[in-house]
Amino acid sequence: MTDKGKISDGYHTFDELYEHRASLFIALMLSHPQLSWFSAKHDDGSIYDGFFIAGMDLPTGQISYHMPLDPWWDRLSDSQLMPRIYAPKWDGHTPQDVIDRLARWAYVL
Repeated sequence: MTDKGKISDGYHTFDELYEHRASLFIALMLSHPQLSWFSAKHDDGSIYDGFFIAGMDLPTGQISYHMPLDPWWDRLSDSQLMPRIYAPKWDGHTPQDVIDRLARWAYVL
């Protein structure tokens, strides 16, 4: 069975693209700390083993991603952001909502 992370579009593997996404999202969070948060636990106390939740409360709506603990938790913990005990209640946003909310926010800035 092929490791899906090693599948490539001819330019990047899935693993590389996830690394890019995580790096870019954390850079965005750190550039707007007043909008950003991260937590090991969902609002109901549940967790995804090996992952945490990172998000932003934008004027256009909430966005969030599950991120691998290693190495991203330590990188955020070493920043000016403080982890929350619980993530904010998820508003039901979809992956497409994240794209739309980011785009609307970026165009308004």
